[in-house]
Amino acid sequence: ATTLSGGHTLAADDALARALAPRVIGDASAPIHVAEYYSMTCGHCADFHNNTYPKVKSQLIDEGLVRFEMRPFPLDGLALRAHALVRAVPESKFFPLVKMLLAKQPVWVRAADPVAELQQMARLAGVSTEEFNSIMRNRPLLEGIVSLRQQGIDAWKVNSTPTFVVNDNMTLAGNMDYDEFAEALSAFGA
Repeated sequence: ATTLSGGHTLAADDALARALAPRVIGDASAPIHVAEYYSMTCGHCADFHNNTYPKVKSQLIDEGLVRFEMRPFPLDGLALRAHALVRAVPESKFFPLVKMLLAKQPVWVRAADPVAELQQMARLAGVSTEEFNSIMRNRPLLEGIVSLRQQGIDAWKVNSTPTFVVNDNMTLAGNMDYDEFAEALSAFGA
């Protein structure tokens, strides 16, 4: 790897850029873009993803109406570490790992040692102990995630999770059931 000033390598910079790149699922030409600001430790976010999102995916995303983007908005240090973990895995593992962590959120968030429990979950996704420890110490990645959170505050006045930004035009705050969510998107043609 080519070393740049400050000890960074091009490979490390590429990996950081990939880790902080948008995480989007759905047809690129879908008429509605929904960006969700979520925290990995937020119970309302977990509830949305465990109960509402599967129907959003099957009826809006898979049907080509919605492109769904997940933007990190960690509410605490544990959430920041979980966001770093899901951002550091290959992009193909991002959505499955987020799904698993949100489904099992009470297990790791309420554990006596939540970071150790998070590491157990990471192992299921093929992340070694060495990789996990490296991710947890990756200051540029952690700072990058905090910066993405700050962009949500600056651009959209996000102050709670989940918050959904629709077509860079409107924000919806709070956990909704599928009918509420679809109704809110109907103004955009969903």
